[in-house]
Amino acid sequence: MKLFPFLTLFAMSVPLFAADPNVKPPVAKIVPKQITQHGETRTDNYFWLRDRKDPDTIPYLEAENRYTEAVMKDTDKLQSKLYSEILGHIKETDLTVPSRRGDFFYYTRTEKGQQYPIYCRKKAVAGPNGPEWSEAASEEILLDVNKLAEGHKYFLVGNFAVSPNQKLVAYSTDTSGDEVMTTYVKDLSTGKLLSDKIDNSYYTIEWANDNKTFFYTILDEAKRPYKVFRHTLGNKKDVLVYHETDQRYSLQLSKSRSKKYLMINLSSALTSEVRFLSADTPRGTFEPVLPRQQGIEYDVEHHGDSFYIRTTDGAPDFRVVRTPVGDRSKAKWEEVLGPRPGIAVDSVDAFKDFLVIWERHQGLPKLRVMDLKAGSFHYVDFTEPTYAIGSSGNAEFDTPLVRFNYTSMVTPSSVFDYNMATHKRELKKQTEVPGYDPTQYSLERVYATAPDGVKVPISLAYKKGFVQNGKAPGFLYGYGSYGISSDPTFSASRLSLLDRGFICAIAHIRGGGDLGKSWHDSGKLQTKKNTFIDFTTAAEYLETQKYTSADRLAIMGGSAGGLLMGAVTNMRPDLFRAVVAKVPFVDVMNTMSDATLPLTVSEYEEWGNPDADKKAFDYMKTYSPYENVDGKKTYPWMLITGGLNDPRVSYWEPAKWTASMRAQRKDANPLLLKIQMGSGHFGSSGRYEQIKETSFDYSFILTALGITQ
Repeated sequence: MKLFPFLTLFAMSVPLFAADPNVKPPVAKIVPKQITQHGETRTDNYFWLRDRKDPDTIPYLEAENRYTEAVMKDTDKLQSKLYSEILGHIKETDLTVPSRRGDFFYYTRTEKGQQYPIYCRKKAVAGPNGPEWSEAASEEILLDVNKLAEGHKYFLVGNFAVSPNQKLVAYSTDTSGDEVMTTYVKDLSTGKLLSDKIDNSYYTIEWANDNKTFFYTILDEAKRPYKVFRHTLGNKKDVLVYHETDQRYSLQLSKSRSKKYLMINLSSALTSEVRFLSADTPRGTFEPVLPRQQGIEYDVEHHGDSFYIRTTDGAPDFRVVRTPVGDRSKAKWEEVLGPRPGIAVDSVDAFKDFLVIWERHQGLPKLRVMDLKAGSFHYVDFTEPTYAIGSSGNAEFDTPLVRFNYTSMVTPSSVFDYNMATHKRELKKQTEVPGYDPTQYSLERVYATAPDGVKVPISLAYKKGFVQNGKAPGFLYGYGSYGISSDPTFSASRLSLLDRGFICAIAHIRGGGDLGKSWHDSGKLQTKKNTFIDFTTAAEYLETQKYTSADRLAIMGGSAGGLLMGAVTNMRPDLFRAVVAKVPFVDVMNTMSDATLPLTVSEYEEWGNPDADKKAFDYMKTYSPYENVDGKKTYPWMLITGGLNDPRVSYWEPAKWTASMRAQRKDANPLLLKIQMGSGHFGSSGRYEQIKETSFDYSFILTALGITQ
């Protein structure tokens, strides 16, 4: 093994798979850095890894990658087998359900052997009830991402915005994974690019109704979307129309389904504000729907002369009010749906004659339809014990149809058109999963009781014939941050675990939005440790109820879920056999103390500000994974990943954490670090490369649990 001047060889008697005993892990150099806060000093031995220009940084990461590759070499056959299995459950040549926008139906399709989707459309044909899809209509290819991606190791289309007259498309591309995009405009009649090109753009582009003006966002140095510009086709100089100076807030653009208004949606962890502008007057000024009020969140849907506002004002889990567009004062508010215990309002969709409200009842999603003319409402029924639903391609305003996607851990993604007038649903398409028989699998929703008495929901899936005797291998996933729900969706790759007798579980822990905003609030800031306790409670439940056992349980989480992995591994390493931490946010104290880093200031209201707040400092240091590695404990098998260009969780977080554990741990269990050197937060961009990543992760888990086939 080639040695580098910054590395030493750490002699460990480690039974790493069946690896060459001469292959030993690299150990990073130690450069002590003293950090003093609130009168306390701590030493960070690996702070230097933050400097990509340090001559030792990239070679160290590459050495870790080589070590991981060497250790995993004997799993190559297993990885290949898993890859074939997963690919075998995917229909490689396929297309999405076409979605109508005016006179066209838009869709994407994939072709066997091609990494990326192809954006297409077909002209609608006249039908008895209006424009209809015709399979026989000529296909128009709008973007072939495979051709655009040629010569790039990473490629992502971040925005795809068709002009109102459907003659132009503005699209944005990312070629490194850092999420800084370049925006182009294509003339769909000629297939040629216009001269318009915008660098440093970000997600969300919206067109004005004049078909020559669109709005876009850009990033500040901390990678926060903070400015909105107006671009007029052919003009070289764009106009700044909004600048958010409060670094806690980020922004995104949207357009009402009615096509009447453009919206700037501003949000922090606690507060939100919406500004609107008539899409017919793009040179006007965006004005706030409601003034910003600390601690109050809201969003807006337009309908006729009214705005429907979903707000936490007077309802911790949101309520819905209606107010005139011309006078949004509280005196004019009419309550449409008030606060209800145990029920959270996730979002609202307005159509010409109907209002669709997406709710959660004790954590289970519900679809509530309100007939605006009749003043009545009803729910759409779902029968599985745990599932997920979501809006899907609802571009049209004047329609009785709402399209939603339904899925569960055993039901593949299923797109339905639901007629809100007749209460009938039509299955437009269920994702085809070759070789899969859903009748051979079962679902459960169970509850584990946390030490404070809170019931933590867990979604379970297993193959029929499963024996609950504690001998089955287990896989437990968790996230638990930002109010984001861990919905129990279908995964074709998960079949490789289920078919090997796994019990697969998703823990719906506090900090997420699974049971509404109050669920989020009880797992952040000074209650953040509830997230970790809920997860260990879920693991203990699976073990005490004999679904699995500690020496047969693997866990996985990514990003803030990677923080979860780090925290619970420090707290209760005895509960798990294997841990996969994807792009883990584990250097919490240092990251949240540095306001120059991406996302730090905007996340003070999620994690706290340890630099300015002694209380936050004292609490955070008790769980931050990097500061709480305990070399006296026996840790599980661990696979840690990162992306060199990741703008959300910098590569040095998993790298520093790994280096610290290498130096402190005394146990002989494998510790592997894998850094993607050409991508960012979301890993590889190509679908086949993503399958390879999953196969790698699963082969690590299976090997840790002693499963070699």
